[in-house]
Amino acid sequence: MPSAPTIAAIRFGTGLRPRRAGPAPAPVDAAALLAELQAPDVLAARFPVLTRPEAEEMARQVRPARRAGQAGTERGDPAPELAYRALRQRLRFATARGAQMAIARAVEAEIGFRERLVQFWSDHFATRPRNAALGPMSQVFAEEAIRPHLAGGFPAMLKAAATHPMMLVYLDQNVSVGPNSRAGRKGGGLNENLAREMLELHTLGVGGGYVQADVRQLALLLTGLSWTYRAGWHFDASRAEPGAETVLGEAYGGAAPAQVSEIHAALEDLALHPDTGRHLARKLAVHFTSDDPDAGMVESMAAAYAASGGALLPVYAAMLAHPAAWQTFGAKARQPLDFLVAALRALGVSGERVAALDPGGVNNRLLAPLRLMGQPFAAPPGPDGWPEAAGEWITPLGLAARIEWAMTAPRHWAKPLPDPRRLLRAALDDAAGERLAWAVGRAETGAEGAGLILASPDFNRR
Repeated sequence: MPSAPTIAAIRFGTGLRPRRAGPAPAPVDAAALLAELQAPDVLAARFPVLTRPEAEEMARQVRPARRAGQAGTERGDPAPELAYRALRQRLRFATARGAQMAIARAVEAEIGFRERLVQFWSDHFATRPRNAALGPMSQVFAEEAIRPHLAGGFPAMLKAAATHPMMLVYLDQNVSVGPNSRAGRKGGGLNENLAREMLELHTLGVGGGYVQADVRQLALLLTGLSWTYRAGWHFDASRAEPGAETVLGEAYGGAAPAQVSEIHAALEDLALHPDTGRHLARKLAVHFTSDDPDAGMVESMAAAYAASGGALLPVYAAMLAHPAAWQTFGAKARQPLDFLVAALRALGVSGERVAALDPGGVNNRLLAPLRLMGQPFAAPPGPDGWPEAAGEWITPLGLAARIEWAMTAPRHWAKPLPDPRRLLRAALDDAAGERLAWAVGRAETGAEGAGLILASPDFNRR
């Protein structure tokens, strides 16, 4: 079994990396993981992404530019169509830049527990852009709805994520209309997507204490939440269903259409429901420790959630304090993004170097490999996010892509390549198995040694 600092860096962080100049760092332990979360978020400022106004302004330009391009083509003027294509190119670059900055943060992080939690909660509230115009909004969502709440309370995170433009558009909430609202009497219909995922995925979980009537009532309560290219985020009272809605036995609203405050009250109650605490505790334990986590650890985490009123830091602390969190090392497979980041760290790549890549380099060195490995950045297959089971990732196609990357990419990222024995120490420390150490010691070239290490089961599991 590896040492606790090695487990902490690999299982709960973004991976080991070569020793840097200066005094030896303190061992990574539970206290260090929690301290990273409570420290100022310097990486967000160091590797910035677009703000919401910037992303909205780009999105707002798309429809007029497309119409102008079509009109220009009809009259034989190519300039508007060229301008529209240039705008789409800027959107693609901005979307890729957001992914680039997220990867740079994970590569540069001292430990990486914060960055791993950003990935976890972004996947818990899974979204993906409906079109190119909303591509840059992916990182805005993580920046606004997830990152500020990692060490705070889940109720605040739920309210921020569930009502964010990215979520409203992804789950069609922006077209949901209360049947008895002013707009509903003229046409349009109720959409239950957000309400259903909120209960089934975001809060109580599958098998939680809700029924279809709760889904519909919550959907009626949510009417009015909207985002459009022109108006941005707003509450449209003309679409909101009048009267009170009852969700899990609690009534919200009254004779008038619901207000945002009533929606927030319902979300607060859902966040503090006992089923929500149990669902979140198990999901965190599955992500970080095992596909079949220790029941006692999950129970301890759920109890911490309930006792703290939905605070997340005590839940993480309960997980890290339980012996099971430090056992069964290797039970989890590194997902492609985790693999890529950990490999770059092991090779000694800095966040600044990742951030300095030009658009072509971002695609060729970061985004295309992730797509080939089966995990395109910020594009989960559905509202339930990426699968957790190791067997979903350790597949013939996925492994082939990882091996190909491991055998070729290090020569670009590390010049000259480190001695394979030093790379083995940097990548795995005392988590390296004897067979891998033996094979690496006999590697004929640095490239062969690097490929053996990064493609090994030792490196691809945590």
